[in-house]
Formats: sequence, structure tokens, C-alpha cells
Amino acid sequence: MARIGIAGAGVLGRLLAWRLAREGHAVQVFDPAPGPDAPPTGSLLPGQPHAAGFTAAGMLSPQAELDCGDVEVARLGWRSLPRWRAIANALGGPLPLMRQHGSLLLAHGSDQGAAQRVLARLTAAPELPRPEALDAARLRQLEPAVAPGLLGWTLPHEGQVLPRETLQALAQQASGAQWHWGRRVQRVLPGELWLDDGQTLRCDLAIDTRGLGAREQVPGGLRGVRGEIVWLHAPGVALQRPLRLLHPRHRVYLVPRPNDLIVVGASEIESEDRSPVSLRSAVELMAAAHSVLPALAEARVVHQESNLRPATPDHAPVLQHQPGLLRLNGLFRHGWLIAPALVDDALAACGLAPLVETAHA
Repeated sequence: MARIGIAGAGVLGRLLAWRLAREGHAVQVFDPAPGPDAPPTGSLLPGQPHAAGFTAAGMLSPQAELDCGDVEVARLGWRSLPRWRAIANALGGPLPLMRQHGSLLLAHGSDQGAAQRVLARLTAAPELPRPEALDAARLRQLEPAVAPGLLGWTLPHEGQVLPRETLQALAQQASGAQWHWGRRVQRVLPGELWLDDGQTLRCDLAIDTRGLGAREQVPGGLRGVRGEIVWLHAPGVALQRPLRLLHPRHRVYLVPRPNDLIVVGASEIESEDRSPVSLRSAVELMAAAHSVLPALAEARVVHQESNLRPATPDHAPVLQHQPGLLRLNGLFRHGWLIAPALVDDALAACGLAPLVETAHA
């Protein structure tokens, strides 16, 4: 049994705590958030310490992310799909935490050229299946609410998780882990967490998953990239799977959630401003979403949220290991997509768990 200290309780921190506590290790987790639960909708104010994972659509889309991501990120995401299925099954709960009904890529006819350029980028990882073109009848069969005349392609293996519910379940079910909420870690060194009250936690392995809180200790540095989402309540608008609009300027996504909710997002702004969603982003996101699902005209805006995602200069994730220390960071917009595979690789590097081999279905 190893004594393990984890700084940061976002997606990575909670997955690690859950895995390691289940395997019998003595785990302590420190995070500045007031508790494990998601902030109530509408209450996330600038400067509040909540993980970026709460402000996410939860899409598991390794192929679609090849549009703007590295091939290695897509491969990590592909490996993570079956791992998420196993994690969701283990966590259980009243709602399915993961759905895997595929995703759709959509484009207006006038944007066909731009869409084809995106589709060409999605073949960069030849081991991943290629997008399948849909005729109008098949597109309407899959998603009847989609606007007539749109071009469509399906990525049948992709899926989604419920971010808030999954983060809460990971914290609740990490039996044996000790959670220290409202506690900030100032510095992480081999075998040591330096805490905000001047104390030092000594352990066999110190794990740093603080996101932007670790920017001074991450090789190459980190920056915050602002993301914004809008929640719509749309009773009667049936949506079974995530949609992405391939547009020269607004590559918007729409993701179904339980209780007639649809999350709209895709803004990516080079700014560390944590203020509320801007008028420009809200108007552009919702106008693009309405062009995809005309029935959203009568949807109600129930929540808008912004947060900062930690990114490295080349947008590649950081996995740094040395005796007594593990750093994981820089997940950018791919946190939910790649976290399970990255955790597998990190624990294998530390000798705490074998490298998990997963068959893809």
C-alpha cells in the first residue's frame, strides 16, 4: 500500500483517487473548491474555484477532434472510449453516465468545401474509422429535428458522458480516500505537497493535477483558454447524439442532456478572462445552433457558463514522472476525452498499475 497525495480534484484528480483508493492505497486529495458537488446552475461567478470539467459538454469524440487536435490525442481518446464504458458501469447510478450512440457532423450546402477540408483532416489516424456520408433520408431517420438540406456524416463509435454527475460519483465512490476541500496546494515536489497553511504532507507519491494552479511547475508553462457554453431547455426537441456544425467560423456543437436540456458550445478564446459569457459568443453560438435545429426557436436559455482550460504551447498533454512525483496537466479541451487512457499510462509509469489493454467495440 502506497501513501498518495493528490493536488487537484478535477477529472484527472478524481479518476486517480477513485482508481487508487479502490486498489487499496492510502489516498488524500486537496482542492480549493468548497466541496465535491457541481456549483448550482447560474451561480458560478468569476474567481470561484471549480474544476473546468464541470464546464464541459462531455463529448467523447476522438475522430472529430482531429479537426483541431493532434493524432496522439485522438489515439488517447480512442483508447478511452471502452475505459469510460467500464468506469460508468462501475459507478452506476440513477442515470447512465455514458452514452455511445455516435455523433453527427453537419454542414450547410454553401459550406461544403470547408466541410470537406475538415473531413480530410479526420483521416490523419488511419486506425480510426472514417466518417460515413449520410443521404437525406438516413440523416432524417437518425435525427428528425435536424434542419432539412443539411449535409451529414456519422461517426458511429463516438459518445458522451455527463460531466457533473460523473465528477460527483467519482468523489462519492472513492471509498477510503480522504478529501480535503477548501484547501489549496501551493507547490508539489517529490513526495511532498506544500499546503496553504504552511504544512507539508509527506507521501510516497505526490500527484499534481491542479490545472492552471500548477502553471509555475509545469515544464514549458501553461496558459488558460476560455471556453463558454449555453444550456437550453427544449421540451419536445428530440436529440439522440452530439451534433457538430462544420462551419468556417462557428464550429458549434450541440449535446443532449437529460430533462430536455441541450448544451451548446465550441467557443475557444485566447483569454484568461473568467467573466460571464459575452453577448457575441452567446449570439453566435445560439444562432448557429438554431440553424441546425430550427425547433430551438422556442427553447429557453437556462444557464450560461465560462471557465478556463489549461493548455500547453503545443496543446499536448503533460505526463511527467520521476521517483515520488507525477504531474498530469495541459488537457486543454480534451479532458473528458483522454483522461482514462492518460491515467492508465501514468499509473503504469509509476508501477502502481499494469498498462490496461482494452478491446474496442
